[in-house]
Amino acid sequence: MKSYISTTGIKRVTISNSIEGGVSKGTTVAATGAAAARGRLSSRPLLPVVLVLGILLPFLFVRIAFLVLESASSSSCSSPIECKGWRLFSRGYISQKLREELTRALMEVKDGNIVEGDTEGSLETFNELVKEITSKQQDIKAFAFKTKAMLLDMERKVQSAKKHELMYWYLASRGVPKSLHCLCLKLTEEYAVNAIARSRLPPPEHVSRLADKSFHHIVLLTDNVLAASVVITSTVEKAANPEKLVFHIVTDKKTYSPMHAWFAINSLKSAVVEVKGLHQYDWSQEVNVGVKQMLEIHHLICSHYYNNLKEEDFEHGGEHQNIFEALNPSCLSLMNHLRIYIPELFPDLNKIVFLDDDVVVQHDISSLWTLDLNGKVVGAVVDSWCGDNCCPGRKYKDYFNFSHPTISSNVDQDRCAWLSGMNVFDLEAWRRTNITSSYHKWLKLSLNSGFTLWQPGVLPPSLLAFEGYVHPIDPLWQVAGLGYRWSWAQGQILEAAAVLHFSGPAKPWLEIGSPEGTTFRMEDHEMEASKQAEGRRFLHCLFSVASFSCLAIRTRRLGNVITLDLS
Repeated sequence: MKSYISTTGIKRVTISNSIEGGVSKGTTVAATGAAAARGRLSSRPLLPVVLVLGILLPFLFVRIAFLVLESASSSSCSSPIECKGWRLFSRGYISQKLREELTRALMEVKDGNIVEGDTEGSLETFNELVKEITSKQQDIKAFAFKTKAMLLDMERKVQSAKKHELMYWYLASRGVPKSLHCLCLKLTEEYAVNAIARSRLPPPEHVSRLADKSFHHIVLLTDNVLAASVVITSTVEKAANPEKLVFHIVTDKKTYSPMHAWFAINSLKSAVVEVKGLHQYDWSQEVNVGVKQMLEIHHLICSHYYNNLKEEDFEHGGEHQNIFEALNPSCLSLMNHLRIYIPELFPDLNKIVFLDDDVVVQHDISSLWTLDLNGKVVGAVVDSWCGDNCCPGRKYKDYFNFSHPTISSNVDQDRCAWLSGMNVFDLEAWRRTNITSSYHKWLKLSLNSGFTLWQPGVLPPSLLAFEGYVHPIDPLWQVAGLGYRWSWAQGQILEAAAVLHFSGPAKPWLEIGSPEGTTFRMEDHEMEASKQAEGRRFLHCLFSVASFSCLAIRTRRLGNVITLDLS
């Protein structure tokens, strides 16, 4: 008999020579060792399983709890399987569901309508919004609706605040600062008590220059003493031949005394200055009636737009922003409207340069008198220095109502309007035209149309009256748009321009002007062109020093900075 012994599980084998009953007693199998080994082998795989379950079971419990809570709070699940599905290893699942939920709610709110009355009681702060949502346990859609109402209400308040701020800004431009008012009073007193202040302007030896066509005649229509002084002084300082300049200042009756006193006491040694009041003109009855009608219509236009402005509810920067021009001082200024009567004001002159009182002259302008206007009446900046499809001022559509057939049939809305701050007038050619009568015709058409033809201002009727009589000149003769809160003009353009025009409502001599002046970027330097800070120094000098010797005005240029120095 053959015996096969498997060594599996045997730790030790003993072989003996003793044999009993035909059986070998020497062969002994250690069964006890094999049984113990089998016990150890059966318990070894259980330990890793217990460890894995100990790690996974807490995570599984937390995951199931989150899914159950999410499904319980969800109000937009499409099916129970979607709400209670176990996505054990999907990262960001909760965040993704919240994003989807919020996106869906925002899209529903976006398409929904909220009437204006619903925003009146809307929440005003973020803390109120959080308190409202948490206390009433509202869903995401309610949160989105309340947020939309809150934002719409805030937007409405911001637009209203911007509108009123802009309105007040324009209103401030109509006021006369106390310092300038006191200046006029002080000069009026000097005119009354000081014989030098009443001396003849110009001196008798220079009277012949007033009608001499060989001299360069400059016309200013103004009632602002300080502004007129800066215009004249800056022009003289930059002139190549200041002795050829003759300034004609026309002012109203109330400003005549201080204006005369100022230039009589601070006379220029080279140029000639004439100061004349409107009350000193002996006009015909026809001219007097025309001036009166013109002023009445302009006052009606400005009053019409001003009354509508207080009731108008429009967004800041919208299409109605131009009606703020009704608050511009030039809208009611007698001196601004009188420029249409320049040929009657100066019957002995043939060619003049007209300057507004809110300009600063940076370069010599004597070559303007040699310009050939090709038979036109006025030479003005029309073409742009800022490239194609860009106007140095505004386009016709910014001034006129092209929905009215009277306007749309006469002018093109995309044309650039010519600038009026500095112009060359051929008065001889003007007298051969009907420009002044055409101007009055357009004013009457505006009156009959209910003031719907153009926005308030001096320029719109002039653009129509001078149609076909404008000769474009080099854009660098004048840069306008200063006095606003922004300017398209770059530093290099401002540096090269012969005349800077503060055409905006923030005139440099007003409190609303920037204390540091109107600043523009020019490469790595700051370029400054302002009269306000210097004007304040001038007024301080006037009231703190008894002598008038400190009142001489001069211009200076330091590097890339242009300023006015009243030291």
